[in-house]
Amino acid sequence: MVRTEEDFAGRWMLVFFGFTNCPDVCPTTLSEVAAVMDGLGDDAAKVQPIFITIDPERDTPAALAEYVPLFDASIIGLTGTPEQIAATSETFPIFFERVEEAAAPDGYTMGHTSHLFLFDPDAGFADSWPYGTPAEEILADLEERI
Repeated sequence: MVRTEEDFAGRWMLVFFGFTNCPDVCPTTLSEVAAVMDGLGDDAAKVQPIFITIDPERDTPAALAEYVPLFDASIIGLTGTPEQIAATSETFPIFFERVEEAAAPDGYTMGHTSHLFLFDPDAGFADSWPYGTPAEEILADLEERI
């Protein structure tokens, strides 16, 4: 099933690009997103967290279905063909590349932009936070907007 911004109309979207074999940045960011969602309480229904893989070769729907809920049940994990991922990434200010690394699973890892993006209920870009921004700061910002 193809998802578009229309599927999330009327809700704020927290969007993060990453991959399930990511050793640190992705799990840390997804943990922050989970903390933000917990902190929102009743307002959590107004926000849809979305994790979009940049590694569709390994991140199958089954792999995402196993990985993403480990952080928060409300996070939707999305994958697609390499062409779909490339087309989606072009609409965001992100960079990613495959990096050959013998010690990594399957002999490669992914270099990528590690920002968390916020889109308003009309799917307009609202803000982004760099990797390492504390959940409390993101939560406070979101609470002012919602």
